[in-house]
Amino acid sequence: MIKIIIKITLSILILLSALFVKAQDFQGKAVYQTKINMGDDVKKRLDSSKISEDRKAFFIKMMKKRMEKVYELDFSKTASIYKEQKSLAAPSENARFNRSANDLLFKDIKNKTFTNKKETFGKVFLIKDDLKTYDWKLEKETKMIGNYLCLKATAETELDKRTRFMRFTKKESEKKKDSSKVEEPKMLKITAWYTPEIPVNNGPKNYHGLPGLILEVNAGKTQILCTKIVLNPKESVEIVASKKGIALP
Repeated sequence: MIKIIIKITLSILILLSALFVKAQDFQGKAVYQTKINMGDDVKKRLDSSKISEDRKAFFIKMMKKRMEKVYELDFSKTASIYKEQKSLAAPSENARFNRSANDLLFKDIKNKTFTNKKETFGKVFLIKDDLKTYDWKLEKETKMIGNYLCLKATAETELDKRTRFMRFTKKESEKKKDSSKVEEPKMLKITAWYTPEIPVNNGPKNYHGLPGLILEVNAGKTQILCTKIVLNPKESVEIVASKKGIALP
């Protein structure tokens, strides 16, 4: 009986939300908190190291700044801009701990492409490519995130080279690999929670492809959680791709 009520409620919410989005020049803003779990390995290495307590504290502070960030997603029905929220810390401190504060990710959901603007050493670079496609499996499990009823979806994706490098440990040196053995691709399981109440095919970072805005993502040691949503804000944002910069292949 409860499942039937949930299905009916979801159907009504999806219908009303779709009418709301269609009837207006729809735009929204979502704020996401990103956290990366350092894990026990990092803590154990710090404890076993010979560096001073001051250096340990500095390292932990630096890692925390790099691993706990706040992002904003400005989205319309067909596109979005994802960028880091400006910090209130001193500019010199920001530059020291965070070199990606001016980066900007534009997603064109309609044409399934993205433009990533990255600023490095005073130069702006533009990376354009097709959006990654996720083979989402829609689950029946639900939960509330803030005021929004969310549904669960899962997918698997191959780890990129950068993530593989970050996950490299001393186990590599302890265990020799058989050079004749073909290494299978490392896979990462992704769990996402999306709300049909906001029927846009979008989400944080490069995530998309679900029948509703993605409010939470858990992928490995990374969690991305939506903490605030504003629909049709008073001050609209121009959601277009960056054009100024050096195009990279």
